Formats: sequence, C-alpha cells, structure tokens
Amino acid sequence: MRFETSQHMKMGQHMKLAPRMIQSMEILQMPLSELEERIEQELESNAALEVVEATGSGDVKQAAETEQPLEVDGEGGDQEFARLDDYERANPDVVANEYAASIHRDRSLGLNSASSNNEKDAKSEAMAATPARGASLVEQLLGQWALVDVDEVLRRPGEVLISYFEDDGYLRTDLATIADRAPESDGLNEKVLGRGLQALQLFLEPSGVGARDARECLLLQLDAAESNDDTLEWARVLVRDYLEDLMQNRLPRISQDSGLTMDQIKEGIERVRKLSLAPGRMLVTEENHPITPDAIIEYNEDEDRYYAYLNDWMIPNLQVNREYALMAKNRKVETKDRDFLRKSISNASWLIDAVSQRKNTLLRVIRVVVDAQRDYFDYGPDALKPLPMTDVARELGIHVATVSRAVAEKYVLTPRGVVPLRKFFTGGTQTDEGEDVSWDAIKAGLKEIVDAEDKAKPLSDEALVKALKERGIEIARRTVAKYRAQLSIPSARLRRTY
Repeated sequence: MRFETSQHMKMGQHMKLAPRMIQSMEILQMPLSELEERIEQELESNAALEVVEATGSGDVKQAAETEQPLEVDGEGGDQEFARLDDYERANPDVVANEYAASIHRDRSLGLNSASSNNEKDAKSEAMAATPARGASLVEQLLGQWALVDVDEVLRRPGEVLISYFEDDGYLRTDLATIADRAPESDGLNEKVLGRGLQALQLFLEPSGVGARDARECLLLQLDAAESNDDTLEWARVLVRDYLEDLMQNRLPRISQDSGLTMDQIKEGIERVRKLSLAPGRMLVTEENHPITPDAIIEYNEDEDRYYAYLNDWMIPNLQVNREYALMAKNRKVETKDRDFLRKSISNASWLIDAVSQRKNTLLRVIRVVVDAQRDYFDYGPDALKPLPMTDVARELGIHVATVSRAVAEKYVLTPRGVVPLRKFFTGGTQTDEGEDVSWDAIKAGLKEIVDAEDKAKPLSDEALVKALKERGIEIARRTVAKYRAQLSIPSARLRRTY
C-alpha cells in the first residue's frame, strides 16, 4: 500500500442554484396570502423598500412614463448606479436638496421611509382586533368538571382522566396504564379510575365524551336522549348487539336474528344517524381559513371568450426609495452606512423583480389553461381535457418545474366557482371516438352513473365498467375500484337499500 498526492485538471459542467434563484422560486410558489405576508416583513426590515402611494390614475400613469425601476445586481457594484450618476449631473440642485432633507430624517437607517410617528400601526391594530384563542377540549371539560357536584374522592381521578381525552372526546388509553403513570401521591388505581370515568360519562357534555370505543360512544348518547320512544330502543339494540352487521349493511341478517322488522330497523338506523361519532369536536371546531384566489376568470359575451387576470390588488406596488439610493452614492455618507444601503437596495430590487416575474409567469400559465380547458368552463367537470404540465412548459418555453411551482397552492375564481389551479392539469385517455378525456372527467362520469343507479340493485364494479364503456370510455375494473375509493363511494353491497 502506498500513499501519495498528485494534481490533475478535469473539465466538467455543474449546475448550482444561487441563493437568489432559490428565493425567486419560493416567491413563485407562494400563494397570495403568504406573498402578502412576505412583502410586509420585507417592508418592515428593509429601509430601501417602500410602497408607491397612488394619488390618482393620472399620477400613476405619469410616474410610469417618467420613471424607470432601479436595477441593482446582487453584488451591488458602482457600475449599477450609472443611471443615478446621470440623474445627479442633470439635476445637481435637486440632488443637493434631497440629500439635505434626508439628513434630517431617519438617521438610524432602520425605519421605512413611508412611516411617520403620527401614523397608526396597522399591524398592531390587526393584532389587537384578533379574537383570543378558544379554549381546548381538555380546558372546557375541566371547567365543567370543576362545577359538577361529585364526591371529592372522584375529583382528582376525573381531572387525570380528562387529561388523557383525545380531540374527538375518546379515552383510548386503558385505565391500568393511566394508574401506572399517575404520581403515587394521587393514590389512583383502576377501581377508583373506573368510578371516576363513570361520573365523567354521566355529567360531562356533550354526551358521549369519555367513551372508549364507537359502540360505547353511541350508547352513551342514546342513554342521554330526552325522548323515550320505540325508535330509541330499536337503535339501542342495533348499536349494542349488531353494530358490525350494521356497518356491513347486513340488514336481513339483523332482522332474522333480532326479530325486528325491516321498517323498524330503518327507523332505528335513522335515529343512529343523528348521533355523533366524535362528540369532542362539537366543543372545538377546526378553523377553516378562507381561500383567496390568485386569479379571476370571466366570460366576455361580446367576444365569446374567457379572460383571465390576476387578483393582485392586495399586493402593493413597490419601489426603491430614491433618497436612500442617492445617499448610497454620496461619498459624504460614512462607508458603513453606504454599504448597508447598497445591500438594502439590492435586496429590495431583487424582491421587486421576483414579484414581477411571479405575476408574469402565473398569468401566462393561466391563460394557456383557459385556452386549453374552454370546454370545462362551458360544460362542467365532465368536459375536462388532459393537460400535462410538460405541454404547457413546452408552449411557454419554460421548465416544467416552473409550471409546477406556479400552480402549487394557487386557486382561481371561475364561473364555476373557486377551484385549485392544479385541477386543470391531469392525464387522461381517449374515447372510442378518439376524443381526449381526462381522468377527472372519468371520475365525474362514474359518480354520475352511481348517483343515477337503482339503490335497491346497485351496480357492481363490473357493471360500472360496462356503463362507462357505453359512454365510449374503456377502463379496467381495478381502475373503477380505485376511482370509486377516491370518490368515497362504498361498494355495491354497502350502497344497497332494503
């Protein structure tokens, strides 16, 4: 074995993503709400970035005609300020006055130039107006338990048990494990925990919390029912003795074993359907955040075509602060301050370019979608056509990854409602007539066939294959089963009604 060192040269090509390129892709992939938040953060942290305050349409138009955006390279070299040099030579008096005025404001260089002391902080007002966080399920149940008139011996066991309740209200940890985990000072055992659980199930609302499985949860709700009639007893029999058969829709077997008629079983089932399998979620509801569409698609009757435009009114018009740009070139300013300003101007210019590029790319992609999916807007989901992202990327002359990032987490407002932009990109097949049809259109057709079937004699997967074939769509039975599962359509046996 011999160790030695040597030098050699090798030629090769390597692709590396610069940090700015990665950030630009992140901006492209952001939905509208995240982009707005990102711009607000940059406005707060970057002194060189400011919002263009439009006083009127004429002022905005004139400013667009007379001013050009300041372009700054990532390195921030002197050659990137050539246009400022021309401006200084052509307007020496204006530059001197602007610099003199800038000395008296914002010496710390850390505040946005558009802000002032007497202006209200919109972010602080929004935070003050935000509603407080709602109490969790455990917090609400502990509050109920504190008001319950119960033997004090059971007070502590009840508190311990509530801490093990899950979000849906179930207690899935066995009592022996809870007793082992409890501190010795509490003196808890399975017996006292069992008594505490009975008290919790009796007093806490809504009824059903504290159940250990679905059967116990439903029975607790039936026991707490105010009205007492025959349907209540039929429902109790179905849940207590025939829950598994009920879930498998084996109603004739239930009727044979229980002695209940089919009508009694149906009325009992209707009573069970009014119960909740997750009573804990009745106290704590999940927050549904509103969707802000990134673009709007509208139909023009005069031209008989659809138009797309961006819903970017919430995105402010940004520009580089001219006073700070002038200060970055003025040698009277300290070197460290000029370096700070150059970096801030570079970051601001990059953000402006990234936002502009995002708007341009997103709008181009949406316009291609509108042209390709005209039948969808006219006739509905059944007319959705296959549209691979590779075809869109080829038509626009961009990479397919760019198209994927442009449509990620984006929504569009169409005449048929708010839909995800990614919905329009799908594969497909051809009908017997040679017409392209997307997989989503096949799913829509499958759901339409199932909705129209005779529920007393539901169609099997083989029958669904034949029904689709009659429409000119030929797919395998396993594909039908897969699409049926994706659409949450149960099997034929479970769909059958008696």
